[in-house]
Amino acid sequence: MNTMNLQQKFMAIRSNKAFELFVVAVILFSAIVVGVKTYDLPPELLSMVGFLDWFITIIFLVELIIRFIGEERKRDFFKSGWNIFDTIIVLASLVPVDESNMAFIGRLLRIFRVLRMVSIIPELRVLLNSLLKALPQLGYVMLLMFIIFYIYAAIGATMFAEINPVLWGDISISLLTLFRVMTFEDWTDVMYETMTVYGLSWIYYLSFIFLTAFAFLNMVIGIVVSVIEKENAKEEAEHNTEPSLSELQNEIRSLKSLIEAMNHQNAKGNS
Repeated sequence: MNTMNLQQKFMAIRSNKAFELFVVAVILFSAIVVGVKTYDLPPELLSMVGFLDWFITIIFLVELIIRFIGEERKRDFFKSGWNIFDTIIVLASLVPVDESNMAFIGRLLRIFRVLRMVSIIPELRVLLNSLLKALPQLGYVMLLMFIIFYIYAAIGATMFAEINPVLWGDISISLLTLFRVMTFEDWTDVMYETMTVYGLSWIYYLSFIFLTAFAFLNMVIGIVVSVIEKENAKEEAEHNTEPSLSELQNEIRSLKSLIEAMNHQNAKGNS
């Protein structure tokens, strides 16, 4: 009974908004500490930053223990990829790395603690899950975009290599130049240079920009937005179908009251 009460208390703590906001604040503070470490600090301030780093790690460990104890079925805790990610990051942060050969990897893992923001905030999880689920559809769009890039790069290397070998010397350099054109990084300078020899070369650039910067990128945005809408609808449907803990407790109380009333009436009838 005590174990159940303890589990319910920890479940209430981890679902509390104030607790979630506190964890988010600690993650943000952790990001600031990581940024401060990149500066050339005096020894006193560096030791203080190291102390804060360990303090943050202890808070993350306590938060992870609270979430684990609050889980109704403990083995289900590690069925979530985000819980596994949080556990790895927190446990790796406990390893002292200052004097070890793994110091570089340890510092990198501490940097990734900022990603715990995604596991804490549900909206960020929806965005990231939507992006991952959109990858198969995006892959076909990217493949088609690469084909267009390759064709235009081959044409550019064939036609403009003599004009400017630095930009159009071979197909790999042409691909980089076309990426510059697609991102509008001084692309008019590239176009005007080739127009001095090929007056109609502006058709080459404009058609490429319309296909890549406008058509394909809008397709990518459309796919991602569509998947996000589906994920949001799925989250809302699951939220509406699954009753909360307080609702279940109220239903149990009402059922108990109904059973007690029925027993009381039966007792009166028998008497």
